[in-house]
Amino acid sequence: MIVGVLKEPVPETRVSVLAEAVSAWVKKGWEVWVEPGAGLSAFCTDEAYLQAGASIKPASSILASANVILSINLPSGVPAAGSVLIGMYQARQHRESLEPLIASGVSVFSMELLPRTTRAQSMDVLSSQANIAGYKAVLLAANTYGRYFPMFMTAAGSIPPAKILILGAGVAGLQAIATARRLGAVVEVFDTRPAVKEEVMSLGGRFVEVEGAADSAGAGGYAVEQTEEYKRKQQARIAESVAKSDILITTAQIPGRQAPILVTHEMLDSMRTGSVIIDLAASTGGNTPETRNNETVSYKGVTIIGDSNLPATMPSDASKLYGKNIQNFLNLLVDKDGVIQVDVDDDLVKGTRVVPGLFA
Repeated sequence: MIVGVLKEPVPETRVSVLAEAVSAWVKKGWEVWVEPGAGLSAFCTDEAYLQAGASIKPASSILASANVILSINLPSGVPAAGSVLIGMYQARQHRESLEPLIASGVSVFSMELLPRTTRAQSMDVLSSQANIAGYKAVLLAANTYGRYFPMFMTAAGSIPPAKILILGAGVAGLQAIATARRLGAVVEVFDTRPAVKEEVMSLGGRFVEVEGAADSAGAGGYAVEQTEEYKRKQQARIAESVAKSDILITTAQIPGRQAPILVTHEMLDSMRTGSVIIDLAASTGGNTPETRNNETVSYKGVTIIGDSNLPATMPSDASKLYGKNIQNFLNLLVDKDGVIQVDVDDDLVKGTRVVPGLFA
């Protein structure tokens, strides 16, 4: 069996697998073909891949001959019929780009669709990447914010700690809490899921409660659409916290839909000059009305940074974790003899496989 690893388009800095993953596959008797320069942005050279047992091949050869093709983003070329394509293709938003590939006989697996169950944890690319995003969001905020994070008491006077509000206590939010607390900030956290309260408090955050949230138990760790009455209560409670916060980190997204607006213009107007917002939901519209994906916006003295791809700012570790997720997922698709066996009855395989009309 041949596994092909493609180079990602700019500005993506990650790669599907590093050389250490290649070694494990070569030991199984698989051939691994890597496009020249595929790992350079993640600090993995062609020489490292060669030493691990891979071959360096042009993209055209990989697309034409590889049985499994790994590409985080959609490749510019068309893989051969019968091949398997694995990446993070945002299938809910980009089904028009994927359906021609499927029609040509390519089996497409979009890893962000993976059901978020206990069995899937070792393959959960969203969680592994969100962990990095939450960490880097706090560091980015600290670098942008013009004041200290921790409290300082000096002969010249006292400096109060920064007050951070985190909207969403998923994987990214929880990592953001832990990182902000390490830096000495005071942290408040809002989430529609009461079940995360204990986790928030265990990390040193204060949980902001709003009663009457819709049950999100079946949403796979995501937010769900709430009633209008709840939204009114939610906005009033969030507004109180926003007005006294120096930094906001927003993470709330709903699969297949625009991100909810949690921070209104009125709330933005209540923030003091020099405040910072890091919006991790920017790619689906953002949690503020002023968020622009991949842009930094200044709104009445408040800096709003829209960045949904912070994991790419730590390309080596992000690629390492992503590659391990892919290794584990491939174990579901390839038997011990190196033959692809797509079990359509397996809930994880079925959940990630993109089929025509899936989101019509």
